Amino acid sequence: MKKKQALWAALFILGLALVALGILNGGARDVLAKAIRICSECIGLG
Repeated sequence: MKKKQALWAALFILGLALVALGILNGGARDVLAKAIRICSECIGLG
């Protein structure tokens, strides 16, 4: 059972690290810009 918990903890930490890397890399800004563009097109503004 301890191995399974250690694996989950390692995967969780890895996931957090990858999310942080994506944010620092500018990925969040890109996703937000694309979401705004898609929503603007859907309601007929763009």
